[in-house]
Amino acid sequence: MNKSELIDAIANDTKLTKKDTEAFLKAFVENVSKALESGNDVQLIGFGTFTVGDRAARTGHNPKTGEAITIPAAKAPKFKPGKALKDLVNKK
Repeated sequence: MNKSELIDAIANDTKLTKKDTEAFLKAFVENVSKALESGNDVQLIGFGTFTVGDRAARTGHNPKTGEAITIPAAKAPKFKPGKALKDLVNKK
């Protein structure tokens, strides 16, 4: 499902206009991004938690030359699904 398909599905379920649904989705993404940027987690009970994790510096290899390169430490956004979402996905 891509962004436009998600907007269509949400608009259909909520009876909101596609324009309103797109504005909501944009605001949701922006607010989650701002929270993660400032170091806060975003927890949606039953769905999951968005966090920022630290990745240590490490050594990698250039696939073309085989030369060893240093990959610097970085922060990376992470998502940990909640129990309800895990259960739904694993439902048989």
